[in-house]
Amino acid sequence: MDWTMLDTWIVIVGVLCAVSCALLGNYLVLRKLSMMGDAISHAVLPGLALAFLYTGSRGSWVMFAGAALVGVMTALCTQGLTRYGRVDEGASMGVVFTILFALGLIIIVRGADAVDLDPNCVLYGAIELTPLYTVEWGGLVVPRAALMLGVMLLVNSLFIGLCYKELLITSFDEKLAGTMGYRPDLLHYILMTLVAVTAVAAFESVGSILVIAMLIVPGATAFLCTRSLKAMLWVSVVVAVISAVGGHLAAITVPRLWGYPDTTTAGSMAVVSGLCFTLAFFFAPNEGLISRARYRARTALRVLSEDMLGYLYRVHELKGEPAPLVSNEDLERHLFIGRVMRRKAVMRLSREGLVRQVNGGVQTTEDGLKAGRALIRSHRLWEIYLHDFAKLPLTHVHDTAERLEHVTSTEMRDRLIRKTGSPRLDPQGKDIPEK
Repeated sequence: MDWTMLDTWIVIVGVLCAVSCALLGNYLVLRKLSMMGDAISHAVLPGLALAFLYTGSRGSWVMFAGAALVGVMTALCTQGLTRYGRVDEGASMGVVFTILFALGLIIIVRGADAVDLDPNCVLYGAIELTPLYTVEWGGLVVPRAALMLGVMLLVNSLFIGLCYKELLITSFDEKLAGTMGYRPDLLHYILMTLVAVTAVAAFESVGSILVIAMLIVPGATAFLCTRSLKAMLWVSVVVAVISAVGGHLAAITVPRLWGYPDTTTAGSMAVVSGLCFTLAFFFAPNEGLISRARYRARTALRVLSEDMLGYLYRVHELKGEPAPLVSNEDLERHLFIGRVMRRKAVMRLSREGLVRQVNGGVQTTEDGLKAGRALIRSHRLWEIYLHDFAKLPLTHVHDTAERLEHVTSTEMRDRLIRKTGSPRLDPQGKDIPEK
């Protein structure tokens, strides 16, 4: 087998491994069961060791069956401890997987001298060697790992496609799913069984430790990027493919930049998936750190701008002038802001045509006066509602109404008017502006 074909099969195996894990990983993330994937991937170790010791064979299906059996047992034991032993789910995972993982390590280490079973291969995988172990399928010679992972990808895809609606409902509200006639427990056990079997199928490629990255990181990355389940599934698949392809390329190119030989592809796949998550953590459209910071800044500026309009309207009420001039210093003092924030708010209102800057101060335009009137109207209606209906003390209504006025729509204001009976004065005796 030439080097080009070797690299091609490594990438194909990596893609099949990453995608088959990522599809199920989405539901682990949504169900807050990310650690279950970690528990299963570690706990199946004694299944691998016992299957080898009992049969004396490293045949893939023998090892696969032993590990899958222990993986399913891990899911059942964890759920049983949580439900019947009243043990916290995280604690039950820790109890089950640490005990089984330790047992598997003992068996492998004690038998390492007498058997040809490499602990490092089990723990970290050997995806670079997968093209060397081939089987004939349909007249083609393909790597055994590619065939096994291809079957798992097909099974997982069929499961998600056939049970998409049921998985959607049970992932977000198990009680609702139960009232609709679905069986959340059955779907849970099927999902955990497929997670266990998929993790075992991925061992030859990425091992029992790094498989958790393939199970969780693509789904967690997709969760930051979208709130649609269908889009989440597709984004996780894209991240999985990038992790597999980018991981292999990084493994054979990046170390050489510093004069080192190539490194493990499985480790590089996990690193690339981590980089994808990091990018999503900072730059995701809605949930990214930078996006949220920008949203908070925009919201703070909007609230400040509305507070400025409200203050300008109160000055208009006090002086009785259509558009009184308010100095910049007066704005800063009454709104408790600095020069920078005052400038930003004034610029925002100027762009919207609500104020104009005149001789070191600002004046409201006709549209700005209307906007300020609507804001103060909402504020004073909320004060009446909070005082008369919510029974808040008079000393508490102003601050609460000042927060609510910024989220009051026209429809909500009309409902307040109907509820309060179209009052003329607020609890402090101030006029409520006409519509």
